[in-house]
Amino acid sequence: MPSTNPKTYDSTTPRKVAFLGLGVMGFPMAGHLALAGHDVTVYNRSAAKAKAWTDEFKGRAAPTPREAVAGCDFVFCCVGNDDDLRSVVLGDDGALAGMKAGAVFVDHTTASANVARELSAAAKAKGLQFVDAPVSGGQAGAQNGMLTVMCGGDAASFESAKPVAMAFSRAFTLLGASGAGQLAKMVNQICIAGLVQGLSEAIAFGQKAGLDMEQVLEVIGKGAAQSWQMDNRGKTMIAGKFDFGFAVDWMRKDLGLVLDEAKRNGARLPVTALVDQFYADVQQLGGGRWDTSSLIKRLK
Repeated sequence: MPSTNPKTYDSTTPRKVAFLGLGVMGFPMAGHLALAGHDVTVYNRSAAKAKAWTDEFKGRAAPTPREAVAGCDFVFCCVGNDDDLRSVVLGDDGALAGMKAGAVFVDHTTASANVARELSAAAKAKGLQFVDAPVSGGQAGAQNGMLTVMCGGDAASFESAKPVAMAFSRAFTLLGASGAGQLAKMVNQICIAGLVQGLSEAIAFGQKAGLDMEQVLEVIGKGAAQSWQMDNRGKTMIAGKFDFGFAVDWMRKDLGLVLDEAKRNGARLPVTALVDQFYADVQQLGGGRWDTSSLIKRLK
């Protein structure tokens, strides 16, 4: 969390909530819930990270997901992948074993649509509610409490969770039935992959042509070529700085989900598949933890 928190919180009834997973996204997201006045209990696989969170924010840590969610109205989660998600939701120590009847599980992990549907069905069988709610906005969005959240699930569950989730969101939108949130996040990642590759080629081309690319981006950024990637990554790409942001390893995980889903639904994604292989090249260069804008490194 930034030392001075710029987020202003809408007045909402304080609720008892849990947050599972305190990575680069979950740590500040859970922090915003606490700062908004909610009663927060956290769980993290590494107890040290949970202690760091409780040292910084008002709240408690629990040793298992089951214990963290006891008595909570809402359970929020942000972990790594499908298997990580199952590990905190299912089983004797999982969240579903400890949630009270009618409680809502809101999952912010970028995972498959299939696991969202699987866990939604498991929740309903126990009289619980599940919303898949992957986010866009990156680490900065999480820290500033300005994430865009794409949701799938039951409308009543969504509406009950929205006022609480707005503590870390700029938009929290229902897009369809269970799995729709994950599918929308896949659309988001397809868009990003193509945009970053196009921006990489444009900057590399302009540099080869001897242009002042900061000046060029300033000019074309006022026209039809403008994008979030250009505004937020153009200058760092020109400077060759990539030690921040959304890691290539994470993007490859996400694009793997996209390409698997495309095999199931028959969508043709030739550019996305190509950019995924370009990211594999960046990994081979040692850039697995570089920001996704590091695609330009292949062109140097």
